[in-house]
Amino acid sequence: MEIKLKYGAVMKQLESVSSALEAVSIGNAGSNGKNRLDYTSKYESREAKLVSMISEYKQAVHKNIADVKDNVDSLKEQDEAIAVK
Repeated sequence: MEIKLKYGAVMKQLESVSSALEAVSIGNAGSNGKNRLDYTSKYESREAKLVSMISEYKQAVHKNIADVKDNVDSLKEQDEAIAVK
């Protein structure tokens, strides 16, 4: 049984994931005018937390993508070294 690494296909998928990740965002809530109701304050607070969570999520996924790329590069190098033997 042979397992073959399709390096180009894997890297293409990782780039696709990275591009899709850049599209993840939350739009601006818009203006609440001069409203200072309890609800609007809670809404703004939750929105700020959500924006922060999305940012943290994107950072974690970017790190995971980079780690996977490093691992795939390592596998490619190992495959090339084995092929030379």
